[in-house]
Amino acid sequence: MSMSPYYQNLRDKVGAGLLFMPSVAAVVRNEEGHILFIRKGNEQTWGLPAGAIEIGETPALAIVREVYEETGLTIVPNQIIGVFGGEKYQYQYSNGHQVEYLVIVFGCSIIGGKLEAKDGEAEELCFFSEDEIPDIVIPYPKEIFLKNVMEGKTMFE
Repeated sequence: MSMSPYYQNLRDKVGAGLLFMPSVAAVVRNEEGHILFIRKGNEQTWGLPAGAIEIGETPALAIVREVYEETGLTIVPNQIIGVFGGEKYQYQYSNGHQVEYLVIVFGCSIIGGKLEAKDGEAEELCFFSEDEIPDIVIPYPKEIFLKNVMEGKTMFE
């Protein structure tokens, strides 16, 4: 999906400068326990299904919306795996826009849908086992991908 009117309005005022962005990301597992990653066009590295929380939207609704838009899957968030932020979560998009994410990472289960990029952002969608995690854009701690480590726990950074 393109930039929301809220973020577009901010960008019109600050240009490509650094914006603080409350966001969500999903560790979505299939029946085999493999984790879904997406690779967006013109990028070599992978990422979790993720996106900004919109004005008036709860984090739980945001992750359901983002996962559906990016992957075509309907999910249910089961657990908050981690909350991450700070300088190391700064990112610059290919258009020069800079953000610093505050990310709530949810553990999610698939309840329906068909795996396909709905919004055109993802070039590739693929499930990886815990021991085959690809290089990822955002420097999440590796532990969040280990189900037996994170079950019932939340990591903060």
